Amino acid sequence: MSYILILIGCVFVNNVVLSQFMGICPFLGVSKQMKSSVGMGAAVIFVMICATAITYPVYRLLEKFGIEYLKTVAFILVIAMFVQLVEIVMKKMMPPLYKALGVYLPLITTNCAVLGVTIGNIDNGYNFAQSLTNALGTGLAFTLALLLFSGVRSRIENCDFPETFKGVPATLIAASIVSLSFMGFSGII
Repeated sequence: MSYILILIGCVFVNNVVLSQFMGICPFLGVSKQMKSSVGMGAAVIFVMICATAITYPVYRLLEKFGIEYLKTVAFILVIAMFVQLVEIVMKKMMPPLYKALGVYLPLITTNCAVLGVTIGNIDNGYNFAQSLTNALGTGLAFTLALLLFSGVRSRIENCDFPETFKGVPATLIAASIVSLSFMGFSGII
């Protein structure tokens, strides 16, 4: 499969947030401001690519010993350890960046989109380069969804809704409309 098709498929057709509904918690929680959306998106892209680079050989090792049924547990451990390692290194080497990301780094550990991309790479039978491309595309898709929705949410805050729709109900209705708009890409690839 072409790498460009993988990227286009990840970003538009199979958007991890808007089509597959993974990573909804950070999508709804972090998308209030554009700045926080960019920070979370960049951190997720970095963790997805690095987690894919680590979990791909881990799966091959599990496969070699015939215990590939442990992939979910192994991948969760790898992702959690990797996020902790990134957090420790950032705290020591790049304190301003660490402070800017703040709570976003620990949130990445519980983001099911990161686990979803690593397991999806195995399930789709991607090789190492295709897996990294898929991780990049999925991270870009996550970031695109956050950025689009942060723009929508900024408009929602200024609208005059009935009292029963203010807050979470308006946010969920807007999220469903944004998700429906991505359904138009469903036949491309």
